[in-house]
Amino acid sequence: MSEQRGFSIFKKSEEIGTLVLSAWRVFTEGAGLFLETLYWIFIGPFKGKSVDFKALFQQMVFMGYESVKIVFFVTFFTGIVLAMQSAHQLSKMGGTIYVASLVTISLCRELGPVLTALVLAGRIGASITAEIGSMKVNEQIEALDTMGINPVRYLVVPKFLALLFMLPILTVLGDASGMLGGYMIGVYNLKINAGLYVQTAFKFLTIKDIYTGLSKSLVFAIIITMVGVYQGLKTNGGAVGVGRATTISVVVSFIMIILADCVMTGIYFFVKM
Repeated sequence: MSEQRGFSIFKKSEEIGTLVLSAWRVFTEGAGLFLETLYWIFIGPFKGKSVDFKALFQQMVFMGYESVKIVFFVTFFTGIVLAMQSAHQLSKMGGTIYVASLVTISLCRELGPVLTALVLAGRIGASITAEIGSMKVNEQIEALDTMGINPVRYLVVPKFLALLFMLPILTVLGDASGMLGGYMIGVYNLKINAGLYVQTAFKFLTIKDIYTGLSKSLVFAIIITMVGVYQGLKTNGGAVGVGRATTISVVVSFIMIILADCVMTGIYFFVKM
């Protein structure tokens, strides 16, 4: 009985060790990919390997312009729901007017960047993984190496820079559309004076609220791109492997976005910045 128990403990320890080593390997490989991306962004141009601006522009259109409608509608309806839910509680204390401030600050600090990032993680992150994963299983990545073209410079850098530029812009758009949704509820449903609603909405909004949300969006952009690219480069097993890698990419991106949001919110909450 004791031998069986000892074997069980040994087995669990082995599983934990394997999990830790696997997590460490993923972390080191992901960090190496990120550093290589930064190398080609900042050092590459000095070695005659500048960014492909045509590919960058195409990615900005795909990631930014073509995502405008879905980001608008998601945050617009979120602003409506947030206004209705907060009005239900604030009306009990005679503070219905503060619905405007609550919606504005909540969107700028938290909901705007997080919802926009989650939308793009599902749309853009999956697309990045599927594209690079398909190239990997079809041996097109190896073909680039054979031709002397670095895959990170050619595939990753334009996507990385495009999302780094476009996600903050889409976050601002999401904030504005969410505020519009709250405005419609406040003015047309709660019967708050339009001028008073706008004045109250921005009365308590500070610069910190704005840069908090925008700084989060930059971190989320890095997460979405790096997770998508990493999973794409690790794809194997044909079409089934591409589908599996795409699913993992979206799930991991969602988890890391929420985790990063929690950490950054804690930093901004406890550190006076």
